[in-house]
Amino acid sequence: MTDHKQAAAKAAATMISAGQTIGLGAGKTIAFLAEHLSADPQLMQSLRVTSSSFDTTALLYAKGFKLVAPSLISRLDIYFDGCDVFDRQLNALKSGGGIHVMEKLLAAAADRFILLGDTGKFEATLNPKYPLAIEFLPQALGIVRSKISLLFPGTKFAQRMSTEKNGALISDNGNMLADVYFDVFPDLEQLDVQVKMIPGIVGHSLFYRMAHQAVISGDDGIQHIYPA
Repeated sequence: MTDHKQAAAKAAATMISAGQTIGLGAGKTIAFLAEHLSADPQLMQSLRVTSSSFDTTALLYAKGFKLVAPSLISRLDIYFDGCDVFDRQLNALKSGGGIHVMEKLLAAAADRFILLGDTGKFEATLNPKYPLAIEFLPQALGIVRSKISLLFPGTKFAQRMSTEKNGALISDNGNMLADVYFDVFPDLEQLDVQVKMIPGIVGHSLFYRMAHQAVISGDDGIQHIYPA
């Protein structure tokens, strides 16, 4: 049986050229991509690589890639990342890992932002079973909760809590995280703007019209999808 995450990663590896500066996100498909690249030492040593993920950065370091801190990056040739789900316009939700703020920074710096995964990630419209994740200043908890309720009545606001210690889960940036659950997503352009404009919110996990391409693997092979 084909491992579709492996297959998508292998296809993505062929899109990378020697001497490029690339960014890698998080997840199993991205880890497979790093493995494929490390199998070609000459190519690997020619690349400058950064990542939005602690786990991916640790893997890249162990494999011997030339790492560049995200703070030193102003432009990337390509940024690859997975997602929870994406639609026909390549709008994506990247809610699970809670690192969407850094992922969005690197995606915005890239000449090409490419989504990777299996065909299960692709749906005609975004599935509301996946929440909108938000990162916000700790001091803004009450304000953010209230504004979300006023703007989007009927939504569920679920603050992320730590399972390893008492208290709230804290992001890599020292902020709080919460998930907002919708029965049906409102207009995505409006959602993108309205949530960003709430004082105290650092970022949210809807990647609205940011991706240039998706590479997915399924029973019909590799598909290259572009915005509809």
